[in-house]
Amino acid sequence: EVQLVESGGGLMQPGGSLRLSCAASGFTFRLYDMRWVRQAPGQGLEWVSMITNGGGNTDYAESVKGRFTISRDNAKNTLYLQMNMLKTEDSAVYYCATTLGRTTYRGQGTQVTVSS
Repeated sequence: EVQLVESGGGLMQPGGSLRLSCAASGFTFRLYDMRWVRQAPGQGLEWVSMITNGGGNTDYAESVKGRFTISRDNAKNTLYLQMNMLKTEDSAVYYCATTLGRTTYRGQGTQVTVSS
């Protein structure tokens, strides 16, 4: 059974930093690209960042470029998102996700709230 479990969210002041983690199990993590998406209250899902299976290529939404860094540890089956210079508009539930064949999997999400 594919499982993705996010952690690391919380309440942070604008300008602060958080690091999210996503523990993966139930599939061969090192073979699959991974991504982070987020959903703000009343909004649809927004793609945030992706990383290829080997970690050699990454991409970011313009809204987070230069502030967020995606990474992975294939030995630990874990995906990360380092979030710096947080803004109030970064407040959302953050999910890690992957697509295996025709099926997309997401975790339960972790809440990030940026507020003074």
